[in-house]
Amino acid sequence: MMHMELQAVKMDHMMRNKKNPEVIEKNNNRRRLNRSKSLENNIENKNKNDDNKLEIVDLSGMSLDVLPNPPLNLACICKLDLSNNNLQSIPESLTARLLNVIVLDVHSNQLKSLPNSIGCLSRLKILNVSGNLLQSLPRTIENCRCLEELNANFNKLSHLPDTIGFELLNLRKLSVNSNKLVFLPHSTSHLTNLRILDARLNCLRSLPDDLENLIKLQVLNVSQNFHFLTSLPYSIGLLISLTELDVSYNKITALPESIGCLNKLQKLSVEGNPLVSPPMEVMEQGLLMVKEYLCDKINGTSKVSPKKKSWLGKLAKCSTFNGANMPRDHDRDSFDVPSYSRSIDGLASPRYMGMFSPRRLFSPKSYFTRSS
Repeated sequence: MMHMELQAVKMDHMMRNKKNPEVIEKNNNRRRLNRSKSLENNIENKNKNDDNKLEIVDLSGMSLDVLPNPPLNLACICKLDLSNNNLQSIPESLTARLLNVIVLDVHSNQLKSLPNSIGCLSRLKILNVSGNLLQSLPRTIENCRCLEELNANFNKLSHLPDTIGFELLNLRKLSVNSNKLVFLPHSTSHLTNLRILDARLNCLRSLPDDLENLIKLQVLNVSQNFHFLTSLPYSIGLLISLTELDVSYNKITALPESIGCLNKLQKLSVEGNPLVSPPMEVMEQGLLMVKEYLCDKINGTSKVSPKKKSWLGKLAKCSTFNGANMPRDHDRDSFDVPSYSRSIDGLASPRYMGMFSPRRLFSPKSYFTRSS
């Protein structure tokens, strides 16, 4: 009897815990969902680890004539250095797969052209192609919209892509010195983030007229274009952030008067030019006097006189003026005359001729009074 009761309780317990097909299916679905989420998490973590494992590949200075087949995934490269080799070309297929490259350095090779697929490098920030044989840059380079620094010095470039300034809006440094550039494209003036523009040692005949849009430009070097560059645009004086301007060794005869408005300008190099304005006696006295002279020209108040000796200078040599009438060094500020006019000839301009009429010269009263 006891045994039969225990058997009945056991059967009842088994019946209660027996699951119907619907419950079993729900449980299976739940397990599959959990496995799926776990797999997604594993993939996500793997991708994060792959991002952290981006490679720097240095193949510089290995005398390579051709590139070897890469042993790793090209999409894992963030910096590729192929400089100082003998490469004459870069395969289109290679650059097309450098999806995560940020720095590409191919300087000092024998490259005659760059692959069009360079436009696929959407994350590229620094491109160095200097010291090659490039005659032009592919127009697709405009698609590298993250590009911040472009170094194309020491090539054979005769022109840059016409619309390069409309697309590379993040460009901060453009170096194209030692090429054969005849002009810079007008779109250059749209590079509103540009800090440094180096275009020396070219064949530039002119600069874009609307340079004032380069509101962040700090350094402009267009020196050593020799007999090709004969003038500068007025807009060069509207570069509000400019601190350094080098126009030396050109054929410039006159600096734009607007340069006098460059409040942040700290260095101005003009040697090797046949300058007439400002004259040499002003240039020799430094940047501040040059800016003052140009500002006076803008305002129509230029006070620099010809360098030839005047009759007033002859009178001074003959001691015509006594001590009461002659200005002393500490009284120079009393005159409406710029401080760079050190000689007495500086007072013999038409503006001051009335001051030295015979009646005034020989009157006992001093006319060297402080100007109001």
